[in-house]
Amino acid sequence: MKTFKALIIAVALAAANTATAQQDTVRPVLSAYTFEAGSAHLCDTYLTPLRYSGWNLGLGYERMQAMRFNPRRWVMRLDARADLSRSLNPAGNAEMWQIGLRPSWSMMWRTSLPHGFTIAAGGNVGADIGVLYLMRNSNNPASARASVTIGATGMAVWNGRIGRLPVTLRYQPTIPLTGVFFSPDYDELYYEIWLGNHKGLAHSAWPGNFFRLDNLLTADLRFGATTLRLGYRCEVFSTKTSGIVTRDITHSFVIGIATEWLSLRSGSSRTPDAAIISSLYQ
Repeated sequence: MKTFKALIIAVALAAANTATAQQDTVRPVLSAYTFEAGSAHLCDTYLTPLRYSGWNLGLGYERMQAMRFNPRRWVMRLDARADLSRSLNPAGNAEMWQIGLRPSWSMMWRTSLPHGFTIAAGGNVGADIGVLYLMRNSNNPASARASVTIGATGMAVWNGRIGRLPVTLRYQPTIPLTGVFFSPDYDELYYEIWLGNHKGLAHSAWPGNFFRLDNLLTADLRFGATTLRLGYRCEVFSTKTSGIVTRDITHSFVIGIATEWLSLRSGSSRTPDAAIISSLYQ
């Protein structure tokens, strides 16, 4: 009987300690809104064998937060971007427009290193939907793009100071490894698809026929509660299937604003000495 009572007391104390630990841990949400501008180099042999070059614009949103079950080791990242580009052929007498939307979600395991460095690695689930429109083509002017992929991502982060200003530098690559993407045959019209020819439109994706490498480099200059984000993004995208080859390369300058804020559940509380565990900053 005494052993049973001792067991109950031990379980109660463990539960109380766990609840206290959760209350003493604060996980701020990092939100960033960015604007991107740069160059685009596009080729889609479904529309034309020529490479088109021009400008690219984008709007982005990023949300990061340490996970509740192990905030010091696991980080969640939600990212969404909308892009618009206009490009011209080498002669400059034909233009092609592209619009796309790319949401993605990542989960990363991280560890801290000496001198303010942190590295992380994990998985990523992403989607892509968009369309290219070549005004010169009258019979088949558009090429649709759609994919759902699973891949890998990671980041290397340095937290330090330039003078008295806190600065956070980050490099984050993302690459899909498997999934499925849409592509018609080389000479198949979208009118034929609309009539019911749906065979062979979905293709398995792997780096050999569906390659995308998104390189993001950011510098967060933390002026108090508001952070100025400056960065550079280079994205390389390529597909090859059903006789159609695509090659897209974009280079963009990134500027935006980031901030951290607290998200507390109704009825939750925290002590004044609660540990603040950020997803990116130190």
